[in-house]
Amino acid sequence: MYATCAKLRTCKGVSPALRAAFHGVSRNGNGSGARHPQLRASTVWSPSSRRWYAVDLNSLDSKWRQKWKEEEAAPRLQRKVATPQQDNRPGTKYVLPMFPYPSGSLHLGHLRVYTIADVVARYHRLQGDDVLLPMGWDAFGLPAENAALERGIAPGDWTRTNIAKMREQLDVMNGSWDWSREVTACEPDFYKHTQKLFLMLHERGLAYQAEAEVNYDPIDKTVLANEQVDASGCSWRSGAKVEKKKLKQWFFRTSAYRDALLRDLDELAKGNAWPERVISQQKNWLGKSTGAMVKFPIMALGGVNVGAAIEVFTTRPDTLFGVQYIALAASHPVVGQLAQSDAELQAFLDTLPGLPPDSKVGYLLPQLRAINPLAYHDDTPDATKASLPIYVAPYVLGDYGEGAVMGVPGHDVRDHSFWKTHHADQPIRMVLAASEDESTTVFPYERPFVAHGVMTQHSGAFKGKLSQEAGQTMVRMLEAANLAKPVERWRLRDWLISRQRYWGTPIPIIHCDSCGAVPVPDGDLPVKLPTVPEHWSGGKTGNPLESLAEFVKADCPKCKGPARRDTDTMDTFVDSSWYYARFADPHNAEQLFSPEASKILPVDTYIGGIEHAILHLLYARFIYKFLASTPLMAGFTEQTSSSAEPFKRLITQGMVHGKTYINPDNGAFLKPSEVDLSDPASPKVVATGADATVAFEKMSKSKHNGVDPTEFIAKYGADATRAHMLFQAPVGDVLNWDEAKISGVTRWLQRLHDQVVALSASPEEPGQARDLLESSFQKVGSMSARELAQWDADTALWRHVQRTIASVTHSYDDVYSLNTIVSDLMSLTNALLSSKADDNYKRHATSTLTKLLAPIAPAFAEECWSVLHPSRGSVFSTTRFPTQDGTLGSAMLQPRKQPCAVQINGKVRGVVDVAPPPAGLQGDELKQWMITAILDSQLGKERFSGGKYDLKKAKTAIAVRGGRVMSFVV
Repeated sequence: MYATCAKLRTCKGVSPALRAAFHGVSRNGNGSGARHPQLRASTVWSPSSRRWYAVDLNSLDSKWRQKWKEEEAAPRLQRKVATPQQDNRPGTKYVLPMFPYPSGSLHLGHLRVYTIADVVARYHRLQGDDVLLPMGWDAFGLPAENAALERGIAPGDWTRTNIAKMREQLDVMNGSWDWSREVTACEPDFYKHTQKLFLMLHERGLAYQAEAEVNYDPIDKTVLANEQVDASGCSWRSGAKVEKKKLKQWFFRTSAYRDALLRDLDELAKGNAWPERVISQQKNWLGKSTGAMVKFPIMALGGVNVGAAIEVFTTRPDTLFGVQYIALAASHPVVGQLAQSDAELQAFLDTLPGLPPDSKVGYLLPQLRAINPLAYHDDTPDATKASLPIYVAPYVLGDYGEGAVMGVPGHDVRDHSFWKTHHADQPIRMVLAASEDESTTVFPYERPFVAHGVMTQHSGAFKGKLSQEAGQTMVRMLEAANLAKPVERWRLRDWLISRQRYWGTPIPIIHCDSCGAVPVPDGDLPVKLPTVPEHWSGGKTGNPLESLAEFVKADCPKCKGPARRDTDTMDTFVDSSWYYARFADPHNAEQLFSPEASKILPVDTYIGGIEHAILHLLYARFIYKFLASTPLMAGFTEQTSSSAEPFKRLITQGMVHGKTYINPDNGAFLKPSEVDLSDPASPKVVATGADATVAFEKMSKSKHNGVDPTEFIAKYGADATRAHMLFQAPVGDVLNWDEAKISGVTRWLQRLHDQVVALSASPEEPGQARDLLESSFQKVGSMSARELAQWDADTALWRHVQRTIASVTHSYDDVYSLNTIVSDLMSLTNALLSSKADDNYKRHATSTLTKLLAPIAPAFAEECWSVLHPSRGSVFSTTRFPTQDGTLGSAMLQPRKQPCAVQINGKVRGVVDVAPPPAGLQGDELKQWMITAILDSQLGKERFSGGKYDLKKAKTAIAVRGGRVMSFVV
């Protein structure tokens, strides 16, 4: 398998670098001669080590990164100039990982998403596609502002320093980023166009200012969008309990696109282009529901005048007979009116901000009662005709429906809980049952019946009817009396984009007492953030823009009179809602991007975390649909623009969990210094000697399980780290990061490199492997036994190569199964090392393997390619990704022998090599053919033609897997 040292000394077929390295080490034992930069001490091949030299993967990374930079090989992996001719043809690919927030330190989650993106980009480049893979920075936001306040420096200085650090970290990952297209959200040349986007929306009525009850974060001192408040009513970032305030704020009218946002999710779901989990989350957040708006007439006591009726939206009109109370949100107009004269009500309202959103507390309005609209019909049961109490309850959402719900404790979980809290001794009216048999039966209902079913005896004339049909009939009946109407409602609310903080894009609006809100003229953009060094050095809180007179004072663009500049900044999700489009034309000073450059869009493959399913991804879809309706986007009409989508395919990678060590005595997380790892398989607590509990959890400082990817790369090399990252788990799964397991990857790369160096010593023959096969195939009939054995070895290896090409190509296309590529290539490497095939076939197989590996381990592949083919240039610029050559299904690669496992009474008693059965042979014919072939074989004659395992006496025989297994009962 390996060339002799003597052959290497002749340097035949060996690269000059390797030749020099060999002579430099072999001339004297102390290694004082010139040494190849990838050689370590004691690295010359010997029979005992079976190794030419221990490859230094870090040195290879540095070597090839420098070559890519010098030869501009890396930029050839991306499309640098957008032209109509170039971007309007098939074969262009836009691959994009979600751009990072510049915290100053990349973590393993970053490494995972950027490795996946680079692998996908390099794969498409090798296939001949023109690939765009840009990088930028999501550089605005509260974290930078808060970090600046803590350190007494400007957030711009903090952010730019972090960007410089993270660029260095990205550089050592062997990525192929197109830095010529770099964008930074906090730079004026970017946020100028974010402001233009705002004004385009404003001109179309899609950006507007309105007073509304908003979510206010008391820690970060800013307003939050609904999407930024979690299910517990806490801020997505600070964790603070969110307060409700009435403020005048800026909104984007996402509701104008709600039908398109919902409709097109079905298109994104086709072919699993987007994960089902993301599709489901967006559908739930859009929250379209059809139902009825029902009027409940009001009985007011004591001269209170709150109107004639309270309107309630319901998706379950079939439960109207079961309404036992009405509940209002704290923000309902009736509540606000009554609170002005009811001190107890106001005191109750003051307690609500501190309560969880699912609290079942309630305030009974003493002066109001409601009437069920069905009460006006003669055949309605008396229980339904009784007046209804009205409560103020925090579990009622003020921004959904009309801020009022009809309480049906028999058929709604929340209503049931509320009723049991306030009326534990009163019966619950069940107006639906699962079947007609149950509709007349009395049960001790401990939990509500929430499904559709059959109307019960409490439903008057509707008893026995199917509930859905009965509900529709009730709505029509009430509609005739002007007490109900069919409607649809959405959970989605317009996007609140105002933020009362400094570090964001200034809103380009000037407020004039005479002219109102006036857009800043295009020629005056960008509205730049002023520098306020005294704010950061003084550790002040709040928004410095509000008190900065030179920023606030402005002239009205319309009347030229005195006016004031808007001091709010935009939600940073505005930046990320369109940045992917800016990469198409990042240096355009006048437009967000040109119509010509827009032909790069949309993104073909977008890669990022599932946590962005609602916020970023929903906003980006909204903005892209809007942009498609403008002259900026080529190829869309007014009719088709609403169907535009920014990301054709979405890949959501799993999180990376780190190994944690836990003290079994107290559950405390142990620091590395507190764990004895002298036996890695049995970690001990240093203080007690007890066995430490090992678990994989989300990385955090408190768990002492964080891993610095740059330190890991410095230790093992970028390519080994990339391969290890991909090999450990499918892309969509959680990755349990275990450093110890990288040794399998480094051993594999070393063994492959040994094979490359050994083969480089033999001359490279012209032609393709298929040509060699065809030539030899013509002589099979006249080959000697030795030649046939060689033919078998050659074809077996090439079969493995062809199958690997098919499997690996499928995995690259799928993306989610990149882990199987590494295992497939390891398998092919093992086959190469054990194969007795001719060196020509091994060379072709190794060249193919190198190209298959190149997207994952680019520097290592470049090195292997240069050793195998020193005159051909870069593997990325001079080759194409391997495709099957058509030999796999041909007669050439049909094996002359195939193994057949002989199973007797359930146990394998031997494996016999037999000729493959004729094509199309099945059933009894196949069975008889295989029996004859087994008995004619040498092993068959020795073991299966008499004695204990005499197949001639078998009671039954079954051929399995086309004869690869024969099962006998003897």
